[in-house]
Amino acid sequence: MSASQDLQRIIYERLIALQAVHDLVGDRIYDNRPAEANFPCITFGPSDVVEDDDECITGRIETIQLDCWSRDNARIAPVKRICDVVKAALHLYHAEPGGSALVELRVTGMRYFLDADGLTAHGVVTVQAIMEE
Repeated sequence: MSASQDLQRIIYERLIALQAVHDLVGDRIYDNRPAEANFPCITFGPSDVVEDDDECITGRIETIQLDCWSRDNARIAPVKRICDVVKAALHLYHAEPGGSALVELRVTGMRYFLDADGLTAHGVVTVQAIMEE
């Protein structure tokens, strides 16, 4: 399993295990949101990797986007609650990633907006992981 897969697994397992997340989105946490999926939900978005090697250590900084979705009369507040719970679950969370060593996991930003359809509230949580490979 790659370091990126390890990271996604850690995030997924953390979110799916927490009651506070379940209370808001149930088990609707997707790698790729199915067309028939209900709202609210969380999906994995794009990610990028920057190499962060040091003396005798192969390292990386991976940034991953988590998309939070709500459709509640075009209100932004429900998606803000989801983003806040995701941040609380992941910011400074420590876990054993398997083949890689997770040095640090932190939430570096959040954004909220209405999608172009005028109905769907969209929240973006940016998570950064510093890892040793």
